[in-house]
Amino acid sequence: GGYAPPPPGPAIRALPTESYTPWVTRVLAYLIDNIPAGVLVGIGALIQALTTQQSCVSDITQYSVNQYCVNQPSGIGTMAFWLMWLAAVAYLVWNYGYRQGVTGSSIGKSVMKFKVVSEVTGQPLGFGMSVVRQIAHFVDSLICGLGYLFPLWDAKRQTLADKIMTTVCLPIEEG
Repeated sequence: GGYAPPPPGPAIRALPTESYTPWVTRVLAYLIDNIPAGVLVGIGALIQALTTQQSCVSDITQYSVNQYCVNQPSGIGTMAFWLMWLAAVAYLVWNYGYRQGVTGSSIGKSVMKFKVVSEVTGQPLGFGMSVVRQIAHFVDSLICGLGYLFPLWDAKRQTLADKIMTTVCLPIEEG
């Protein structure tokens, strides 16, 4: 009687809490990751604000003169805003989808020296699942943002999205 060997266990065994990336480090990486997108959208909003057009109409009656004005964004300003918004979305998809999916680290995570990996394989998630993980962060927001605070008390320092996607954040070993 030959029996099949048991399935392999998880690639990442339970580690002490200190082995996982601290919450503050994750928050700093998030801020670093989102600064470029914020700058792009800010530039678009600034162009839109600076190119706003004003139209005024005068209402002259026997007893008064009134002027009514309306401000509205110009076509160029609106186009600039949406182009910058699309550039910001493209950057975020590249950073969180492609870069993080392939290497395990977005720009912010690289600066803060940690990576996101699958608990099952110990490898980066790949483009598609990395994008899905970012979408799963919506769940972190559902309970007044409480899901983002889970790493403060969770043994593996996981957010709800990490638990859903079976991912962990680990420091990058320097070698």
